Amino acid sequence: MCRCVPLILFVFSFLAGCASPSPDMMGAGRGQVTLEGITFTVFHQATEAEVIRMGYLSRRDRDRVPELMARAAEAVTGCAVIPGSLWTRIPGDTGVARFDLRC
Repeated sequence: MCRCVPLILFVFSFLAGCASPSPDMMGAGRGQVTLEGITFTVFHQATEAEVIRMGYLSRRDRDRVPELMARAAEAVTGCAVIPGSLWTRIPGDTGVARFDLRC
């Protein structure tokens, strides 16, 4: 058995708690907020926010997440989320979302 297995497990457990912005959001401001027991990392620049949900949720618990993501974007940026502006790369994804902001 490889001696590096514990190191690999440590690295993966460390990375599981990290959030990185999409390439076009590199250099953006960063904030974190916890709402209703779910932690969100928010990257923001100009009039756009990218929100990443941290941690695992069962499928049943994901229904409320889009609304919480919008609230997280507003809490971190101090701007209003433009209604209907939620965008995800995968339809229905509750892990990463983008919002347009009115500041």
